[in-house]
Parts: sequence; structure tokens; C-alpha cells
Amino acid sequence: MADLHFELVTPEKLLRSEDVHMVVVPGTEGDFGVLAGHAPFMSVIRSGELQVYSGPNTVSARIHVEGGFAEVNEKGLTVLAEAASDA
Repeated sequence: MADLHFELVTPEKLLRSEDVHMVVVPGTEGDFGVLAGHAPFMSVIRSGELQVYSGPNTVSARIHVEGGFAEVNEKGLTVLAEAASDA
């Protein structure tokens, strides 16, 4: 399967821009996973932990985010977080 393009942005800067296998996002309605080819989707995110997977079973990063928005479109996943730091 093709990789998912993932970008994490805060008001200060672009923190990550990379191709990954999957990202699990802490949405206000519950956590959700995004793989390449996901249907277009927007969600408000709650404070919590983003999990970035480099492979099907490999978490390559855990990033604490403080609120914001997530958008999935044909280009990939963009997370606009109020603040973010490595967990």
C-alpha cells in the first residue's frame, strides 16, 4: 500500500512533513486511524497523543498535541495543533 503524507503544523512552525504508514489521531469523538487512501474527513482534535506508524506494527513517534484540527484529503493528513511536543 502507498504511504500516507503527514504534516503536523503549529502556529509557530511546520513540525513534521513525512510519508508514514499510518497516524492515530485523538479526535473529540474518539481516536481514529488514517491510512493512505482514507476518505476526505475533518475533525476537531482533543489534547492527547498522536501515534505515528512507520510500518504496520511499528510506532515511530508519539507526539503530545494540545487541541486543534485534523484534515484528511487526497494529499494526505494535515494536523493543525495549538501546541505539540514529543511525548
